[in-house]
Amino acid sequence: MSNLNLLSSNTASNAAWAAAVPTSIKTTADAANAALTAKTGTAGGMGQKDFLTLFTTQLKNQDPLDPVKNEAFVAQLAQFSQLEATVTMSQTLSDFVTSMSGERMMSSANLIGKTVSVPDGPAILAGGVPVEGVVNLPTGADGVKFDVYDARGSLVRSQILGPQKVGDMTWSWDGKNDAGDAAANGTYKFKATVVSQGKTTSPAVSTMAYVTSVSQDTDKSMLLQVQGGKTLKLADVQRIGY
Repeated sequence: MSNLNLLSSNTASNAAWAAAVPTSIKTTADAANAALTAKTGTAGGMGQKDFLTLFTTQLKNQDPLDPVKNEAFVAQLAQFSQLEATVTMSQTLSDFVTSMSGERMMSSANLIGKTVSVPDGPAILAGGVPVEGVVNLPTGADGVKFDVYDARGSLVRSQILGPQKVGDMTWSWDGKNDAGDAAANGTYKFKATVVSQGKTTSPAVSTMAYVTSVSQDTDKSMLLQVQGGKTLKLADVQRIGY
């Protein structure tokens, strides 16, 4: 390398040295490109092995006129340690999520056979036993109308109630139609019409239904299948009964 002109400018020296390096020697940039392009079938991210390959290649082929400073060397070691810790933590969290998924499934299975509150859920009439529906009134109500529809969508019963306080309002259907006759056993649906502060709304009516099975969604959230064919997320359950 005696034919190199040692210039006073460090940048110029580096450029001159790089031009004189034989093509058989890989530079740090070449090593980086080789490490990344070798990861076919991935998003091109640098992994732990790639970082180590790049790091050691850099040390082998550093510029003799401008070697890696101690501060830069320590900083790169710190980056490598941080990368290793991140990979380990990611794997640990993945294992934890997998184990918790099984725990949630077993815990949710305990709800099978119990009743849960289902927004816009089915009202199951059996043996003339009254069926309750709950509607939330965040601003109270000047008046509330409850309608009961059968499985075919036909109106079975209507009842108008007076002013109501703020909070949850419970309404009980005695299982009779508007003519006072007992309705047939089966699945019905409640609809509420609320007038409050001059506005008319139709909030969801929650009913209690038996949990028949438990499943897991693609996002690992737990799903409950209830009597009447409706499915809801476990996180949406607000009341549990027997």
